[in-house]
Order: sequence, then C-alpha cells, then structure tokens
Amino acid sequence: MEPFTHRHCSFTTLLLACLFFSPIMVASLGINYGQIANNLPSPENVIPLVKSIGASRVKLYDADPKVLKAFANTNIEFIVSIGNEYLSTMKDPSKAQAWVKKNVQAYLPSTKITCIAVGNEVLTFNDTSLTSNLLPAMQSVHTALVNLKLDKQVTVTTAHSLAVLETSYPPSAGAFRKDLVDCVTQIVDFHCKTGSPFLINAYPYFAYKGNPKQVSLDFVLFQPNSGIVDPESNLHYDNMLFAQIDAVHSALASIGYKNVCVQISETGWPSKGDADEAGATPENARKYNCNLMKLIGQKKGTPMRPNSDLNIYVFALFNENLKPGPSSERNYGLFNPDRSQAYPLGVPAVDAVSKNSSSSGGGSGSGTGATPSASLPPASSSSGYLAITSDSGTSLSSCKSLSLYLLGFISLALQF
Repeated sequence: MEPFTHRHCSFTTLLLACLFFSPIMVASLGINYGQIANNLPSPENVIPLVKSIGASRVKLYDADPKVLKAFANTNIEFIVSIGNEYLSTMKDPSKAQAWVKKNVQAYLPSTKITCIAVGNEVLTFNDTSLTSNLLPAMQSVHTALVNLKLDKQVTVTTAHSLAVLETSYPPSAGAFRKDLVDCVTQIVDFHCKTGSPFLINAYPYFAYKGNPKQVSLDFVLFQPNSGIVDPESNLHYDNMLFAQIDAVHSALASIGYKNVCVQISETGWPSKGDADEAGATPENARKYNCNLMKLIGQKKGTPMRPNSDLNIYVFALFNENLKPGPSSERNYGLFNPDRSQAYPLGVPAVDAVSKNSSSSGGGSGSGTGATPSASLPPASSSSGYLAITSDSGTSLSSCKSLSLYLLGFISLALQF
C-alpha cells in the first residue's frame, strides 16, 4: 500500500467530507446485491441498508423471489438477470415468455422491475456458442415483454467487461476490439431500437493492482491530483473511471452511435486482499466509494458528457464469504453480513441503521430462491454471478486496453 502521506486525505477529513452526503444527494446511486454467501441477512432486513446509502436502484444477479417480494412497494428500481448458462434456453420464445411471466410480470407493479440483464460479460469469454446465443436471447426476452405489453416499462440489456475495448487511452481514441465490432454493433443497434442502456463493468482497482508503481493511487481513488489531458480532445481527466467511461463513449461513436445511454453496471474497490493484491485496504475502499458517491450526488457528468447524469451501480452491498478466488473477491461489500459497515461510510443514515442492526440482530439466509425448473433458468441461482478477478480482472489486466492506459499514466504517476 502506498504510504499515508500529506498527499492523502486523513481519515478525519474524509469522514467529515462524507458526512455532507445524504440519501437525497445520492438518489441516483445503484447497488449490486450479490448473494454468494451463507450468512446474509434476510431481504427484509436489507431494505434499510439500501435506503441508508441513498440507493434508488438495485441490480440482482438472478430474479430471487424472496428479494423481489420483500422490496415490493419500496419504489426501488430493479435490474434482474439471466445467467450465461441459460442463453441457449432463452433463445426459445416460449421459454423466454414463461420466464418473464414468472420472474417479472408476477411482481409488477408492486416491485419496480425496470430492466432485465441477459448474460454477463459474454463477449470477452471468447466462447463462440455463448456469443452467438447472446443477441437472440436478448431479442426473445424483449419479444416476450412486447407480447405481455411490458416493453414500455422494462428494457433488456447485457453487461460487458471493459475488455471489449481494444483501445482506451486516450479516451478520445476508445475503440472496440476488431473481432467484436460486428457483434457489438448489432447489440448496440438493439439498444437503440428498444431504448435500453449499454452496460459496462469498470474497475480502476485492477489497473492499480497490476501496476501500483506506475498508476497514481490518487487518480484511481478520485483524490485531488493534477490529472491528465487528452491530447486529441484537450479534455482534462482527474480520475480513471471517467476516462474509462468516455473511452466507451468514443468507442460507441466510432461505430456510429453517439447517443447511446452508457451505465456502469459494476465498479468498486475491495477492503481486503491477499499479499499480492496491492491497494486492497479499508482506507482505499472507503475513499473510492465515498468519493464516487459524492460525484454521483453532484449530478456531475464526465468531461465528454458533462450534462449527463452518472448512472453507476456500486459493487457490492455485502462481503460474500462463499465466493471463490483471492481474498479480494470476498471483500467488495459496503456492509458485513451482520449489517455493520465494512468500513466507516460517514453517512448518518448508515450509522443509524448499523446501530439498530447491532442491537436487534439480522436474519440469516442463503439468498437462494425457488426450486429451479428443469427447462427454465431458476429465479435464484446458487452459482450467482461470475468472479470479478476471473472475468473482469484477468481479462482486463491482460488486454491491450490496460496496456495502453498504463502508457498514458506513467508520466502522471511520476509526478507523485
């Protein structure tokens, strides 16, 4: 970990800064609610936590009926998901419609389901079968929504790894991998026709972890720094996430789509890691997420899209003890399973909920839902979402986009 010097905000200063946040200010905040754990509180006990951080949107990695029932009449928007292993099944229009009836229509309008994510980071697995099934599955699910007259309130999308980019530095030069351009173009065309968002999972943490001596910690943590200037656009960037988002905007423009809604479906920072996982500390996780929440609350857009609100889902709500892989995988949560804060967030509402939970105790549950059907994706899956380091981390750290990023950041890092 980088030494704690005068360049860093002290704990007290950071805490005071975070205290100015309020649920009203961060009303557009989204949160990922993963459940690969055997010690999580019941969904009913999760509702106060979601509200305490001011989140108005939740993304599930399945369609857990316990969660969807518990959040009825809360006015919190939901993205529900269909796993990669079910893409071939969802190509069948009748099965797609049966799934939508059971896992979406059944909960409307009490539970505000607004989006269905079909698959996760499919294109960067380089699996031709998965890739060929993705768009047909999305189309079948959308057709089901049309048939059920739900397409005006529920959209269909899929989440991509940042590794779909071949070039990401400078942001103005953002471009998709050549082997993915045709597929991405068809998917983006679907988004334009149906009015659905383009989702990207972006983790500046992996750039720092891979090259802690070359990447400025302040730059990835939204801390004060001199930043970089894009030599082509002359736009100034003082944090890596905004540079990544604008690289996606540039990549979309390069294939003819300048006005697609881009949302960050995952971003976060682990509070604990193994010895070789640089930067995975409570201090850094607190800085990343507190500063990110502040930016979201300010309704501040990126340099390339200054008038567009940020649409970001923080990863994740809980530390999840059953996730495989390195220690960081199990420590992305804002909260521990007992509902205490994983590190001080400094938001008064969160503090109040944490005190109440410590005195009243929380429910326990595995987060799994109804018994899976033999022919349809289960509403809730014990396998849940993919490991961050196995999909986003490994692919991102090895892909050309990260290498190009680092070249641009070396000169910046030398200033610190």
